[in-house]
Amino acid sequence: MAFHLKHKTNVIERHFSRRFQVALIGEGLLVGLMGGGVVTLYRLCLSFAEVQMRSITQSIAGNWPYMALWFGILLILMIAVCLLMKFEPYTSGSGIPQTNAEVMGSADMPWYRVLPVKFIQGVLVAFGGLSMGREGPSVQLGAVSGKAVSKLLKRKRGEERLLVTCGAAAGMSAAFHAPLTGTLFAIEEIQKEFHAPLIISAMTASVGADFLVSNVLGMKPVLQLPYVAPLPHVDYAFVLFVGVICGLLGALHNKGMFFAQRLYKKITKFVPFSRLIIPFMLAGIMAFTWPDLLCGGDAIIEKIKEPAALTELMVIVLLLGKYFFTTTCFAAGTPGGTLFPMVVMGTLVGTLFALVATHIFGIPMAYAPNFIAMGVAGIFAGAVRAPVTGVVLIFELTGSLEALMAMSAVAIVSYVTANILRVDPFYEHLLAEFLASQQGESKPTLDFGEKILHEFTIGQGSLIEGKLLQDIPWPDKVRIVTIDRAGLEIIPTGQTELMALDKILVIYDEIYESDVILKLNVMTDSSV
Repeated sequence: MAFHLKHKTNVIERHFSRRFQVALIGEGLLVGLMGGGVVTLYRLCLSFAEVQMRSITQSIAGNWPYMALWFGILLILMIAVCLLMKFEPYTSGSGIPQTNAEVMGSADMPWYRVLPVKFIQGVLVAFGGLSMGREGPSVQLGAVSGKAVSKLLKRKRGEERLLVTCGAAAGMSAAFHAPLTGTLFAIEEIQKEFHAPLIISAMTASVGADFLVSNVLGMKPVLQLPYVAPLPHVDYAFVLFVGVICGLLGALHNKGMFFAQRLYKKITKFVPFSRLIIPFMLAGIMAFTWPDLLCGGDAIIEKIKEPAALTELMVIVLLLGKYFFTTTCFAAGTPGGTLFPMVVMGTLVGTLFALVATHIFGIPMAYAPNFIAMGVAGIFAGAVRAPVTGVVLIFELTGSLEALMAMSAVAIVSYVTANILRVDPFYEHLLAEFLASQQGESKPTLDFGEKILHEFTIGQGSLIEGKLLQDIPWPDKVRIVTIDRAGLEIIPTGQTELMALDKILVIYDEIYESDVILKLNVMTDSSV
């Protein structure tokens, strides 16, 4: 376990340096502005592409020669997207699993290729009308923007991981116009760690990105939920029921997506062309038969603004149609996300509950926005298993603190229900699939001697809680630097016993990063 002492000392000194921690804020802001700028331009281009697509398809509807020509255009778009995917494989799908893998050290995305390719793919997919969201690609675009800043500043791998996470936060913030959501999503879903330098730098990046996007696109959130008044406590049985149903639907959402992916994998010839031709041709059919289902779902959001004008059957049909179209598009590996379509499906679930509660139980329609917000929080918690992010997202969309109690209850019940059903969380499953697909590929060549510092928190009931350091089978090439116990710094020895909530700072060679993070996450995770 020979470390280069000089390099090791420099890395540790930089980690504890106050100047370094302040510098992270400046670097986070730089990442936020770059990532926010990229995602702002991305949103503008997607909106323009969707407007042009709808204008063209509406004007040629019923004209068979021109409709046939449109299918020819879709075929060209599909070929272009597939060629770009073959040129840069990291751009397939939403981009969130790739970002997770980058932070874990299991991937090395070439930012100078991923950024332009993912950007162009998103615009082409939007012009084709496929039911894909912009949030996943925005996270990846923000992440590679963070990596670009890291390369520009010549940062080491450990700091680069943090800047990639900041970029992911900036991308999410700019996509939803929700800086707190961006921060929490990056921490809860990407980094899966809570420590001050990460939180402050990610928040700085999120706020910087939101400041930029709000100056260009305005202050109005992506999805406005006009929250009127909190639901009376006497009606909270409905809140719990919404949570249970959302948990069931969230699990069903994931199960169906995973099943569709397995079906597509049976198509093994001429990939990805043979897979993507299905959603592109389906998008052409939808453009002339059911245009409400096209793209992310803004047309459906417009309908939901007047829930009283809808019937239960209309909402159910829209929900099923949106789900199956989104599943067909995403499971094929199409570059694009599912977060916004998932949010749209959540609004449909909430609208359905509002109509049922009004027509059967006599609850005033004025509370429809409450149920719509619950639907979004519940589906998010049930499918993604990020309940805190889901609740904060609703807070930023409604602007009401009064919504927090009901949304929190729905998110908790939905999360527990989906977990009981033993269906994998959406992005964790996609990450596992991505890592499995990378096993046979060559890893990037890394230089020995590069040192990375990483902090882990000992979870309650974890595998190493209560054990002496000398009795723990640590991964190879790992050294424990310090232990933080309730603010007290402990110099570790073999006789040091680890306690729950201890924060251990470890150092290791960059070449072992992926293996070290995976093993230490298992060893330190709470079993409670």
